[in-house]
Amino acid sequence: MNAFEVRDRDGLARLGRLRTPHGIIETPALLPVVHPDPERQPIAPAQLRARFGYSAVITSSYIVWRTPALRSAAVERGLHGLLAFDGPVMTDSGAFQQHAYGAVEVGAEEIIAFQERIGSDVATVLDEFTEPESELASAEAALRTTIERAARARDARPGLLAVPVQGGSHEDLRARAAAEASRFGDVLAVGGVVPLLEQYRFAELARALAAARPSLAPGAAVHLFGTGHPMTFAFAALWGVDLLDSSAYHKFARRGALLFAEGTVPIDEVREAICRCALCGERPLVEVAGLPAAERERAIALHNLAMSAEEMARVRQAIREGSLWELAERRAASHPALRAGLVEAVRHPEVFLPTEPAARRSFREISPASRERPAVVRFRRRLEEFLRHRPLAEPIGRIALRPEYLGRVPVRDRSDRELAWQVATPLGPVPLELTEVYPVGPYLGVDEFLERPRHRPPTSVTDELAARRSLEADLDRDWTPEWTARQLLALLEWEYGREAADALAADASGERSRASGRLRAISSEGRVRFHVGTDGLARPTLFGGAALRECLDGDRGRVVVAEDAASFVAHGRSLFARFVVRADPELVPNASALLVDASDRLLGIGRLLLAPHEMRALDRGVAGRVTAHARRPMGTEDDEPSH
Repeated sequence: MNAFEVRDRDGLARLGRLRTPHGIIETPALLPVVHPDPERQPIAPAQLRARFGYSAVITSSYIVWRTPALRSAAVERGLHGLLAFDGPVMTDSGAFQQHAYGAVEVGAEEIIAFQERIGSDVATVLDEFTEPESELASAEAALRTTIERAARARDARPGLLAVPVQGGSHEDLRARAAAEASRFGDVLAVGGVVPLLEQYRFAELARALAAARPSLAPGAAVHLFGTGHPMTFAFAALWGVDLLDSSAYHKFARRGALLFAEGTVPIDEVREAICRCALCGERPLVEVAGLPAAERERAIALHNLAMSAEEMARVRQAIREGSLWELAERRAASHPALRAGLVEAVRHPEVFLPTEPAARRSFREISPASRERPAVVRFRRRLEEFLRHRPLAEPIGRIALRPEYLGRVPVRDRSDRELAWQVATPLGPVPLELTEVYPVGPYLGVDEFLERPRHRPPTSVTDELAARRSLEADLDRDWTPEWTARQLLALLEWEYGREAADALAADASGERSRASGRLRAISSEGRVRFHVGTDGLARPTLFGGAALRECLDGDRGRVVVAEDAASFVAHGRSLFARFVVRADPELVPNASALLVDASDRLLGIGRLLLAPHEMRALDRGVAGRVTAHARRPMGTEDDEPSH
């Protein structure tokens, strides 16, 4: 059974849990690198957890093995006793030392056995480090060696095993390495990238990740070796990296360099109180600069650990909010090299699209590059298909997408001909009926603030009452029902195709919010079939799901539930990944799906957490949360719209 479980996500980025013998690692997580010799630790591992909340660390099993005193202590007391740390400990195997010094004294099988003996929670295969510049032949030979060692390690190691993914700059080898490593590893560690990180070659790092990521098993945690600077954490998380390791907090401290999410600052150049964290509040940085060498180094290391922990928390929060792309773009603005990495990332939309959520709560433009995010790529592709058989019209000037837009909507011209109106948006011309759909609807960009707003918010009770009366007048206009019918048909077609939309809209009516004027529900026979949330998507109730099931053939829109779990799902329990038989491959996370049994009986409606290709690969955790279920009395659906 997989040790890794996905709890929440934003695209490839995952909030997960990696279960180890010494506790759970909540991911994404940063594992500080600690020296196994207590005399050479600037901050003790126990302090890393107590003071900064680091739940796990990484250390070198090779250094322990080659140092007689450490080796004896680790064999006698265990690795955790040696480190005086009772949380999860991952161990590296000496591959970097082998690369740096040409050889190590220990064999691949011996170091795995040693990691097992001293109680490592996650043991790492001794791989062949491959430089980015390595020739194809040597990179391929190193890959063969690594995979052979991984196969033997898997046989010898019952516990969690990390298998490095090498391949240098050869994209086909990276993909092959990822697929091969996935056969053996619980943790898949993208390696050979430290030179890229140290030399700020983030565009090349993006290409390596783009080549490897699609072939990495969804049920394994992903580790990126050497990603220690906090400004890189959001970038790494975008690619679905779950574990990072950092010796940067200490290495930079030796150089007198302070780490921040926006970059690096030499402490000797600090003249102002540029940091007021708890540590720097106790002792200002300008004072730290004048301390004796050892004390200064420790103080800077503590600051760097605090900044790293804070940024890791921001990354996790951004994943929860669905704003990770925004955070990554803000971080990329701090350095041209990192921005180049993000530019390269958006050149690989196919890597991101399978797990790109159906919608998010908001879409903020951080820079012009925001308009190339995977969400926009998918929207443009779907829009092209939507417009394929429709007459086009010249786009009208951009209008404020606010309740007042209803006052301008003409359904027909004076000759009673239907107009195919489009609105000029930051993402290009969009049919007016789709202007509330994500990412256009919640788009907040610079264009809105370059010109004077056409509709300012009310500044008094009198203004607010006037605005409300104006909106209610719009809702009562004689063209409103016809416009509503047109919009609901477009939304249903956007989600389910024209044929299904025609059938569903035949006897449907729309309900608009009296407060905002937005379409909020699509009903039939006096009952709500679809809620329309702030993402603009028409999401089915159980009643709507029953109608939708009749309109969609085969597995379209469906997740088929195993017999063992059917009754639980029908009573509203979450659908766990191991009980998914199959799913429509076009579904994505955050989409609403029909949950059916093998005979196509509707069990409920679910909001998906996993993509279809992940559902059967993960045997732990939730695949989708039930939003309406069959055992609820018909006619009492209370599904909440998307927020």
